[in-house]
Amino acid sequence: MNRLTTLQEWLAHCEQQHHKFKDRPLDDLRALRERLGLHFDCPVIVVAGTNGKGSSCAMLESIAREAGYRVGVYSKPHLVRFEERCRIDGQMVDGAALLPHFEAVEAARGELPLTWFEFTTFVILRALASAGLDLAVLEVGLGGRLDAVNVIDADCVLLTSIDLDHIDTLGDNREAIGLEKAHVMRAGRPAIIADPQPPQSVLDHGARVGADLWLVGRDFTHAGDRLQWTWGGRRQRYAGLGYPGLRGANQLLNAAGVLAVFEALRLRLPIPAQAVRTGLALVELPGRFQVVPGQPTLVLDVSHNMQAVSVLAANLKAMGSFYKQTFAVFGAMRDKQLAPMVERMRRLVDHWYLCALPTERAARPDELQALMADSPHSVHESPQAALQAALAAAGPADRIVVFGSFYTVGGVLEGGLPRLCAPHLG
Repeated sequence: MNRLTTLQEWLAHCEQQHHKFKDRPLDDLRALRERLGLHFDCPVIVVAGTNGKGSSCAMLESIAREAGYRVGVYSKPHLVRFEERCRIDGQMVDGAALLPHFEAVEAARGELPLTWFEFTTFVILRALASAGLDLAVLEVGLGGRLDAVNVIDADCVLLTSIDLDHIDTLGDNREAIGLEKAHVMRAGRPAIIADPQPPQSVLDHGARVGADLWLVGRDFTHAGDRLQWTWGGRRQRYAGLGYPGLRGANQLLNAAGVLAVFEALRLRLPIPAQAVRTGLALVELPGRFQVVPGQPTLVLDVSHNMQAVSVLAANLKAMGSFYKQTFAVFGAMRDKQLAPMVERMRRLVDHWYLCALPTERAARPDELQALMADSPHSVHESPQAALQAALAAAGPADRIVVFGSFYTVGGVLEGGLPRLCAPHLG
């Protein structure tokens, strides 16, 4: 193989391998971990679940950094650049810094075939393990049982909401999906279950492996009013907390799980109360009910399954009735619950701007059109083109919502964060 000298060349190389495995055990990947000498000299938090993983990782990172710790984060997918997947001490990793890790994984794998996700996961894990961290936060891609992240033994697991998604891979019901995700738990180590109604399969697996299960409502609780909220755990309690910097009612449940993680790790990773308050206030994460001021208002949300779209709809309603019209830029993957997603948003949207996305998995605009019934809509070649068409039609008192996929939100962010100004405002 010719020597690869750029990040894009390595990513293309990983893509060309094009290996896909329906149900491969992790034994080969654990052997690769050993050949790489891959281990962490700091606490490791693994975050799994259907929705809320990215937000939870961002809160964990923000609070720990406010406490003075050097934090590394592996999150996914990215919106615009691959480097977004790896943050060290609050900064996105430089692509050139990953090249030695690509070379090391390529050398260590020998004849072992890897998927694109597996290859890049080992690259980022190796980069984080060598970064002199005080804390590593690792987000599972999907599932857990066969996910490459699961080759790392977590010191604490955070399991966020569990709902239907990736049903072709994980199963078509919450019990099956929950069991797949529960496999990141480890014996004798805390597993924070932030889903208020976890599948019984999660509880049963946790008991079977001997994990220390922390259940919301039993081991930690939260409550709030319009101005502040409180949190209580097994030993710690916080009162008068400000709401997280990330918008949306679901973020309070994510934050409650995050605080339970820090209580569970308090002996190894003590967190001052002020770091909790400041970290929650300052946390940022693009594309999670991100409201961009302007005229019209722009809302960016990567919601891409039924549960997440339901949360988006509730959050849009909570914004009030100040907006004359709502325009939706919508593109999504073909394997999602497209009809229910559209139906959930139909009463909130006055005009749909359907867009193509740059992946074979995406539903074509004509497939999306079939879901529109009598809803006003138009078709566009890209998220950016759809956004520009929506802007041309919108007035200063309207809002534009971009949702359906990471590709959809990423498509409107490629040139930077849009600041909208309705054409007739001059």
